[in-house]
This record gives sequence, C-alpha cells and structure tokens, in this order.
Amino acid sequence: MGRATIHDVARVAGVSLSTVDRVLNGRETVRPGTRDRVEDAMRALNYVRNAAAANLARKRDFRFLFLLPGGQNTFMRMLEAEVGDYGQQFAADSVDIEVRTLPPFDAEALQSALKQIDPGSVSGVALVAVDTPGVRDAVRSLRAHGVPVVTLVSDLPSELREHFVGINNIWAGRTAASLLGRFCGRAAGHIAVVAGSTVLQDHAERYLGFQQVLSADFPHLVALPALEALDDAETAERLLSETLAQHDDIVGIYSLGAGNRGVVAAIDRLERSPPTVLHELTEYSRGWLLSGKIDAVIRQDPAREARSAIRTLVAMSNGKSFHRDENRVGIEIFLRDNLP
Repeated sequence: MGRATIHDVARVAGVSLSTVDRVLNGRETVRPGTRDRVEDAMRALNYVRNAAAANLARKRDFRFLFLLPGGQNTFMRMLEAEVGDYGQQFAADSVDIEVRTLPPFDAEALQSALKQIDPGSVSGVALVAVDTPGVRDAVRSLRAHGVPVVTLVSDLPSELREHFVGINNIWAGRTAASLLGRFCGRAAGHIAVVAGSTVLQDHAERYLGFQQVLSADFPHLVALPALEALDDAETAERLLSETLAQHDDIVGIYSLGAGNRGVVAAIDRLERSPPTVLHELTEYSRGWLLSGKIDAVIRQDPAREARSAIRTLVAMSNGKSFHRDENRVGIEIFLRDNLP
C-alpha cells in the first residue's frame, strides 16, 4: 500500500479537500468536531505531511520545546504521550518537538530550565507554568529575544505569553461547586478540598471559582482551606484522613489536582463516603466512577491540548494567524452513565 495522500484523508474523514487543506494550514476557521475528524483520519492513515521542501527553501527548521512536570501525575503522562504522538505528524516538515520533564511544582527548576534555553536554538516554548517572579522574569527574557511562549494547563498573566491552552479553571471550580451543591442536597457542613499547590494558577483559580459558587448558591456548604498534597497520593491520603478525623460534618469532597489514588484510599476507610468530585478522566477515575466510589469527573482533553499547542506554535513560526476559538479546550463532565 502506497503512502496516504490528502485525498485519502478527505475520503476517510468525509470532508472536502479544501477542508483538509484548511486543517493542515490553519487558513480559516474549522469547527472543532470537523478538525478532530480530519486529524483522526490522518492518524489512522499514518498520513505524513510533506512541507519539508518549503521549509528548506526558506532555510527554516522549527524546533519546539515542551516543559512538562514529571512524576506520577497520570494526566501529565497522558499529555506527554499526546504531544509525542501528534508531534510525529510534523516530523517530515522539518519540525522537531522535544519534551523535557521537570520536578513538579518546582519553580526553581522551571526557572533554571527556561534560563538555559538558547533563544537561537528554539522556535517556540510550551510550558505548564508555576507562577513565581523568577519564572515570569525568565519568560519575559525569552519573549524579549523573540521566542514565542505558550502556556499549557496552568497559565501566567496574559501579557507574558502568546496563548494559553487549557480550560477556564475558574469555570471548572464553579462547575465542581454546582455539582457538589446538587449532590449534597440539603445536608449542611464542610467540603474538604484537596489541591496540589496554590502556586499553580490553575489550582488557585479552581479553588476560587469553587468558593464563589458555594457562597452564592449553597451557603449551607463551606469549603475548608485547601490541603496542599503536591499531587502525591500518600500525602493526599494522610492529609485527607486527618481532616476527616478532625471534622465530623464533612458532607462532600473536591479534589482539584492529582494524587487521587490517595483521596480514594482515605474515602475507602469511611463507613459511608460523601459525594466526591475529581479532575481528569484516567483509567483510575473511570474505575472509581463505575464502582460508585466517586460521583463525577471534570475533564480537560489532553489530546486536544497537545494538538492545540503544537498547531499554535507551528502557525506562529510560519507567521500565520491562529484561531483562538478553534484552539479552545472545553470543560467536560463525566458521570458513570456517560463515560466514553
């Protein structure tokens, strides 16, 4: 069987050749569902773009660096895999994508990694941001040297980067509060909250949005101060178990970060588990939903985030505009009844 062509992609995706061309080149807005069908077809056909000649004619190769947290965070490992898989589609286009993992929540490690980047050696950088003055200064320096910076999952102030790829985390926290408010009904008491670290803007914003809705719509429910477990399962289990032992009026649990195996381990010790909402759909959270250990999962799609980040960096490096709405990542809610 010969190499797949743009005609094959259009046939499998059920779209026109012009639509495939727009997806490949970002020339016009394409609906997210249509774009996903085209990209799924390219992946199924192992379609390889051939823009290398054009890049060579311009004497341009593109190299993008992704800085992601290392460790056992399942969502981050899913995101890392998606960046690698989607990046392979650009390998023939003189586009090289490197993923480098750093200690999670380590602002100094992130700052150091950013400062060590030779601006002449990269065409763009994507990072999961830890918002500290040192990281901000390092990003400003890269931008001053003409290096585009895209934030993933956790953001920085908008003036520091070109684009943010991720969900609206305030909305995500508000969504969690609305779910728990309904799950808890008229039961009054405290909600235990487990976070990774409020140094991450996404975690701080989720907690803020969560508190906003509880105070406005469910005043009989009060969020306890966030337990900072650093996305570590053993730490999450210990801190949550201690909190459950200290408060006999906890009527709900919201885990807004990772380390959820520890959260569920603490819940398992209870005679009756309170309504619980977690983030990210993984093999573990899927099983907990099906078994009834938890009640809802709020998801951001790692495949869409990886694709959006790479498409944005490629467009900027080619001097093309990119469609912000097209690259937006939505909030998804999963119960055990609607699991994909």
